[in-house]
Amino acid sequence: MALINPHINFNGNAEEAFTFYKSVFGGAFTKIIRFKDLASAEFPVAAHEENKIMHIALPIGKNTLMANDVPEILGKTNENENRSKIVISAESKEEADHLFNGLSAGGAIEMPMEQSPWGSYFGMFRDKYGIEWMIEFDQNVR
Repeated sequence: MALINPHINFNGNAEEAFTFYKSVFGGAFTKIIRFKDLASAEFPVAAHEENKIMHIALPIGKNTLMANDVPEILGKTNENENRSKIVISAESKEEADHLFNGLSAGGAIEMPMEQSPWGSYFGMFRDKYGIEWMIEFDQNVR
């Protein structure tokens, strides 16, 4: 069975928010990736955004709460709507493909299923109803 995990976009305060969430839920972050960790010629990062969060994960029971800071070049996140994506952590690459292909039918693919720079098999889209999804399979988590 696939797990469904919430993912939240922030306007530069993801780390602060997640430190708060950790103080409430307990536990420890399983990943913290900053934009500077992925900086390259193909993915330049402005100096003032280097320490912003590209990915942060906090396990809560069998699920994981995840987030990132939205780079300024993409504008501000509307904190009243369209702030989150639904993340599904598949149990296999085949399940990830099945879920991605089924849910994205009639929608708009933002990133096709492929190996990500952070090591998981990953894809992202907005379904035909306007809901945003991220599908991943990370063989190191199983």
